Amino acid sequence: MGLKSDRWIREKSINEEMIKPFCEEQVGTDVVSYGVSSYGYDIRVGDEFKIFTNVSSTVVDPKNFDAKNIVDFTGDICIVPPNSFALARTVEYFKIPKDVLAICLGKSTYARCGIIVNVTPFEPEFEGHITIEISNTTPLPAKIYANEGIAQVLFFEGDEQCETTYKDKKGKYQGQKGITLPRILK
Repeated sequence: MGLKSDRWIREKSINEEMIKPFCEEQVGTDVVSYGVSSYGYDIRVGDEFKIFTNVSSTVVDPKNFDAKNIVDFTGDICIVPPNSFALARTVEYFKIPKDVLAICLGKSTYARCGIIVNVTPFEPEFEGHITIEISNTTPLPAKIYANEGIAQVLFFEGDEQCETTYKDKKGKYQGQKGITLPRILK
């Protein structure tokens, strides 16, 4: 399994629409950077957020998620409360090839401010927007800038194709658009 370069990412995104919309160059003046990097792609966070709140004093349960735990927000700057987090989605829509696994890591610009980004791996043949967890680990409110970089995706091509892809499994988040809350198949 090998880490893929900027040339490979450009080829897959232009010819196979692996990333759409796709930014061929790194954009980094007056913004948190996004676009192609040496061995990855810096994704952007959209302008829609679901900010967690304890107003209703309910329990966060991944098997029975209560939408009362969140407040919807749309805008250019999202303020994540102290010691809290928000869900968002990528601007980009992904179509991961059958022999590729992608891993996402937070950008150092946010990490240096106590903002941690969590995204699970993009499995082979996953397709959709990526739902992002943005955790504010600080005791202060934190700004997140919509339509700017939030994390970097690294692409690993397997030596052989896996037997069962995310699409084959009919993954519960396949084709997701927008911010997708937790789901349990029944």
